[in-house]
Amino acid sequence: MAETFKANKFQVLTRIIIPANKHTFFNSLKVNIGLSLVGVITGEFLVSKAGLGYLIVYGGQVFQLDLVMTGVIILAIVAAVMYGSVVLLEKTFSRR
Repeated sequence: MAETFKANKFQVLTRIIIPANKHTFFNSLKVNIGLSLVGVITGEFLVSKAGLGYLIVYGGQVFQLDLVMTGVIILAIVAAVMYGSVVLLEKTFSRR
């Protein structure tokens, strides 16, 4: 229909395609925040000498539950903050 009214490809993209896919984009971003943290921590489990993943593995090896739980709690806080920032960003763009 937009082509009938002589809209170019950029106008079709910015006025039809992007606004129609806005909710899908933000929902995918919410899910992928958690998955990206899992990927980072898994990489640190395997080959790292520092970081939260290393802290969790090291704490498990030396039987210090406080190190393990501290790492997990920090990960939970980071994930919650990142998720909340995406929710705020989504609310900001949904008002437009």
